[in-house]
Amino acid sequence: MNNFEEYIKNNKILNLIQPHLQNKQTYIVGGYLRDVILGRESSDIDIVTFLEDSKTVAQKLAKNLKAYLVTLDETNQIYRIVLPDKITYIDIAQGEGKNIEEDLLRRDFSINALGYDLYNKKIIDVTNSISDIHNKIIREISKKNIEDDPIRMLRAYRFQSELGFEISESLNEIIKNLAKDIEKSAKERINTELTKLFAGEHASKAITAMDATKILHHILPECEELKKIPPNSHHHLCLFNHCISVTDKIEEFIKKSPEEVKKHFEAKPFGSVNKKGYLKLAAFLHDIGKPKTWTIEPETGRHRFIKHDDVGAKLAPQILKKLKFSNKQIKYIQKLIKYHIYPANVVTGENYTEKAVLKFFRKMEDDALDVIAIAYSDRLSALGPDITEEMVTNNINGLWSLVERYLKIKNELAPLPKLLDGNEIMQILGIKAGPQLGKIIKALKEAQLSSEVQTKDDAIMFIKKLGKN
Repeated sequence: MNNFEEYIKNNKILNLIQPHLQNKQTYIVGGYLRDVILGRESSDIDIVTFLEDSKTVAQKLAKNLKAYLVTLDETNQIYRIVLPDKITYIDIAQGEGKNIEEDLLRRDFSINALGYDLYNKKIIDVTNSISDIHNKIIREISKKNIEDDPIRMLRAYRFQSELGFEISESLNEIIKNLAKDIEKSAKERINTELTKLFAGEHASKAITAMDATKILHHILPECEELKKIPPNSHHHLCLFNHCISVTDKIEEFIKKSPEEVKKHFEAKPFGSVNKKGYLKLAAFLHDIGKPKTWTIEPETGRHRFIKHDDVGAKLAPQILKKLKFSNKQIKYIQKLIKYHIYPANVVTGENYTEKAVLKFFRKMEDDALDVIAIAYSDRLSALGPDITEEMVTNNINGLWSLVERYLKIKNELAPLPKLLDGNEIMQILGIKAGPQLGKIIKALKEAQLSSEVQTKDDAIMFIKKLGKN
């Protein structure tokens, strides 16, 4: 407790805002205080107020701090102040209930139900929050709070993924009984929690726990098909556990990578969640096409999954659209599924040439590192009896060499010029727009990637040959 109060006393952000929040019954609440206890950096502060309305408090604070004020929810009186550093933000809301104690008792989990009285400078802990934080337990405040907002069940696993905490036995039982209710939650909210979950360091632990309570089935029912495929000569795990392992190994890949690669996955090209969240979701879904392509050779007993990468890439949009992923996000995940075998093929045997490497980089463009990450994780998660240590070592070393090569030359990889557009191709070959034109354009791009075609004259000669076939 004393350490907590000392941190509050020395916290620069709190020292900045506290002189301007001396009105009675104004409190910091929730995750920021949890992160203080855990020693985690946080730039997201939640404040509730009772005596004054939250809009007035927010306007005063924004003015005094020369900060930017945003209305998040006028109806529920929730406002956001973005500080000049553009990193720290403060959400100010009207307190729920008669007082701070009632407000805290309406929250999701004890670890998020801590309060700090800014006027009296004291901690308010009505749910044994500090004890649960120290013991790394995610515990419900009440079953009713979960029933009132079922998304809180998924939030429990999101916090498990981010913090590595255990879910209490009582919360575990509640989720088992209410798992189907997650379907009542808006798909957009499920999307947000799910991507944050996959971005967490302990995502594989959370996914395993979600499967045990059956809530995963109600979010991603396609996972049930993965469980039907057993270990085989190339895989020491059943397919479902293989996919969890691949998700887990992504963390290992990133931790072992150079800083430049780490920053690549910390970027947020799709919104508020970093790229790692979408990469790990793609890793979990990378073999989603295997159940539909599964055959067993009668003579050898070997399990085959021919073109499962292509089939999986076609299935992914169906799965992700239901969960309200954007077209940009779907395109990214679909690409990683489609090409997850590609890097391993590049670095094995006679295929490992400079020409093949450059083709891979140009074809993958900004997602080269992402595809390599999945290939790395896939290799370390498939260790059946036919897979030797030498095979694994050679493959992994080859993938790291791809990373090194990419970092050296990525700034020199100019986009391929468009040598012929669709209209020119139609005019040269005397064809109309349609499937044939699409195939020719795709073949021409592949020829450029392979350096088989480099000039406009090369391109014209290439498509004329195709036109004759």
